[in-house]
Amino acid sequence: MSSLSTSELLGLAENIKAWGKELGFQQIGISDLALDQHEEHLKVWLEKGYAGEMNYMSEHGMKRARPNELLPGTVRVISVRMDYLPPDAQFAKNLKNKNLAYISRYALGRDYHKLLRARLKKLGEKIRTECSELNFRPFVDSAPVLEHALAEKAGIGWTGKHSLTINKQAGSWFFLGELFVDIPLPVDQKVTENCGSCTACLTICPTQAIVEPYVVDARRCISYLTIEQKGAIPENYRELIGNRVYGCDDCQLICPWNRYANITDEADFHPRKKLASQDLITLFSWDENTFLKNTEGSAIRRIGFERWQRNLAVGLGNASYSQVIIEHLTQALPLASTLVAEHIEWALTQQKNKASDERPATKRLTQRLIRSVEKGLPRDA
Repeated sequence: MSSLSTSELLGLAENIKAWGKELGFQQIGISDLALDQHEEHLKVWLEKGYAGEMNYMSEHGMKRARPNELLPGTVRVISVRMDYLPPDAQFAKNLKNKNLAYISRYALGRDYHKLLRARLKKLGEKIRTECSELNFRPFVDSAPVLEHALAEKAGIGWTGKHSLTINKQAGSWFFLGELFVDIPLPVDQKVTENCGSCTACLTICPTQAIVEPYVVDARRCISYLTIEQKGAIPENYRELIGNRVYGCDDCQLICPWNRYANITDEADFHPRKKLASQDLITLFSWDENTFLKNTEGSAIRRIGFERWQRNLAVGLGNASYSQVIIEHLTQALPLASTLVAEHIEWALTQQKNKASDERPATKRLTQRLIRSVEKGLPRDA
């Protein structure tokens, strides 16, 4: 237990918020650990199987809703917000052009995990200069933590119907991080929920993954399908994925509160040229070494090269008809893994169906290429 007086704890809380902003966080809030309501919601969500293959969501039991079990002695959680919306995001341009790869805007720059964790550690060390007995531990989407529930309790924002945190002055384009501490700091007030009767996010979701307000069936979510799903993407969702090859932003794009979102000041979150607004074919042409080089320090690396190719194959199947696309898919098929090959074959079939609207000569050439693939023959046979 801290030896600081009530007035000293109040002063420390004010300092923590000032230090946090100096470290690049746009907002800092403090909460207690009472998450009983969210614990019940988590139980129901897991029982319905909405976590899909994300076994880590259940393997820690209810520890996710009990911070003091994750770090014994914890009595408060300091939640932070860091904006990541990049300049010139070009959402509409990328989604509208079926031949461009759409990558969720949070993943176009540097991996946020390390950056936020390092800043949170610095914040903890700064607090320790005024409270030497402090024990702390930073978390950034890397442990069983109910980050949105904690952010809500800390006054960062409210939980929207898409299950993300929304801030009245900043929308939802931000990362969250937490610092668990063992000193009884004064807590902030929860903000009022402001979604009202709006259901835009439920309506816009391509796969209808938001099965009811505040409840997402991850198994249907494009972010889950392109990032968490390890095996084949269910065929009934492939067309709905469109050109989204890593994550999905649709529920945030449609949210009226995001008109107030701020452009990030963090240069590390700005889009990398080799990832932003790139043709699907360009990205599909990368070999594994190129993939590793161009995604160094990026969150995209977590899915690995095989799933990257899988996702791009789906995107190419959904792209506008192109003889060049068919040639690239055909050339890649013999060397593809079983997982990627399945999606390439699906993409070729999609392109074949689109070829029916082409001129007869082009159509015959396209069908010949596809037949050669289906028969396992070389292209010039």
